[in-house]
Amino acid sequence: MTVPAAGGGAIRIVPLGGLGEIGLNLLVVEWRPEGADQPEAAVAIDCGVMFPGLETPGIDLVIPDLSYLRSLGSRLLAVLLTHGHEDHIGALPFLLREQNVAIYGTEFTLGLVGAKLEEHGLRASARLSVFRPRERWPVGPFEIEALHVTHSIVDASALAIHTPVGTVVHTGDFKVDHTPIDGRASDLARFAELGAAGVLCLLSDSTNAERPGSTPSEREVAPGLDHVFRRTSGKVVATTFASHIHRVQQIADASRRFGRRIALLGRSLVDNVRLAGELGKLALPADAMVDVDATASLPGRELTVITTGSQGEPRSALARIALGDHPRLSVGPGDAVVISARVIPGNERAVSAVVNHLYRHGADVYADDDADVHVSGHASQEELRLMLRLTRPRFFVPVHGEYRQLVRHARLAVETGVPEESCYVLEDGHTLAIDANGARREEPVGAGRVFVDGKGVGDVEEVVLRDRRHLAEDGLVLAVVGVHSPTGEIVAGPDLVSRGFVFEGARQELLDEARAAVVDALAAISPESRSDPVEVQESVRRTLKRFFSKRLDRRPMIIPYVVAM
Repeated sequence: MTVPAAGGGAIRIVPLGGLGEIGLNLLVVEWRPEGADQPEAAVAIDCGVMFPGLETPGIDLVIPDLSYLRSLGSRLLAVLLTHGHEDHIGALPFLLREQNVAIYGTEFTLGLVGAKLEEHGLRASARLSVFRPRERWPVGPFEIEALHVTHSIVDASALAIHTPVGTVVHTGDFKVDHTPIDGRASDLARFAELGAAGVLCLLSDSTNAERPGSTPSEREVAPGLDHVFRRTSGKVVATTFASHIHRVQQIADASRRFGRRIALLGRSLVDNVRLAGELGKLALPADAMVDVDATASLPGRELTVITTGSQGEPRSALARIALGDHPRLSVGPGDAVVISARVIPGNERAVSAVVNHLYRHGADVYADDDADVHVSGHASQEELRLMLRLTRPRFFVPVHGEYRQLVRHARLAVETGVPEESCYVLEDGHTLAIDANGARREEPVGAGRVFVDGKGVGDVEEVVLRDRRHLAEDGLVLAVVGVHSPTGEIVAGPDLVSRGFVFEGARQELLDEARAAVVDALAAISPESRSDPVEVQESVRRTLKRFFSKRLDRRPMIIPYVVAM
């Protein structure tokens, strides 16, 4: 295959998130004219978040490091959104606070974005433009084309970016569903046309690159749901991602087949369902709906509740139901709970805890691992091979996945006919330049993760997280000592206060021994040293660290506090 004729220059692919990890998706495509030492124009594809795990205690969100986008300034012409999942749109408010760049997306995607920007006070100034499948529009030196794909959210898109040196195809998250709920299959014909015309580089979703075969159609969930409804004598409580409108439709359709009314529980779910209804993406007849406040008056066999909380989120509706803490809904014997969603890695423990509590209340639980109530929204190996065969790219870059998934996808590409030297496994910050002469790696750019903690963005560094993990694992001991500065005499304390280490009342004898060890250590140093607060702090820290390590083999965080008197 030949590269389309060009007037000189190169494009550069710069992933800033989503390569080597799940979530945090952000990738930049740049145009650099011949002879230029920096890009003239750039577009970003998606701008998403990652949700915190056990290794980031206290963190609310993780967003990509946006410093490289800041360095582009006005040369960043647009953000192109493939779909509306949080790991693709969630970081937009943090970008738009600094750069009011144009945002392009489908109708439903921008509906979700608009609501998010409203919460951040950015909606009025945002420049949002709707695109539709097969539309093409110019953005600087690029021409952008949207292609419809099927995924676990409505209105998902792939993007073809026509550049001066050739066409870059970004699949977004996708699968090849030949029988989608809304009848809108992935636009394979257009992918094939692009491949016949010449695709310079394919960027393709790698999430399921380790899964053989093909991902089942969304319609294959219906029999599993029917099985649950058929055997349940009480209420059915079903949870899925709030944005999975087709799954909500399937649960609602099953409810109607079995003569049940439907209640919605959870603000994000209610908001998304309302948006989807307004856009004609969801059909929930009014006579099938019931307000959640009226559910207590309905027999369980006549009720389905669709709710949030599929990932075991602590304050979600499902978690509160599982704990018996929800003011309007409970479950018991005869009821069924359907968890119709994949457990995101890192959330296994939280989901397992919710399931255990639901069983304690006597409910039956149906989840992906033991019931056919969920299918993935991502392409498996055969669909990935199909995408490669349709587009026939000269160069291939796997995106959206952990490193092992990127490698497996690259191997699939080689098996499908892409030369091994034309496959590039990149990670965040890596760069790949492509021109008429071929492709080459260039110097990496700054990339990483920024932690959002309350109103603070980026003010929590790894050292803070290390301290939090230390506190969580080992606890804290505060030692307060009063020193007469002129003489170095200890006039108060040392008083020891512990948190998450030992309970003072239960281990008073131990703390008394620790206090005595501190007294002896301070007595052993000179009065001049005791008059120096830093010397006293170090002596107290060393003494308590050694004492607790020897007595208990524990290493609490020691915080000495010296009061000069």
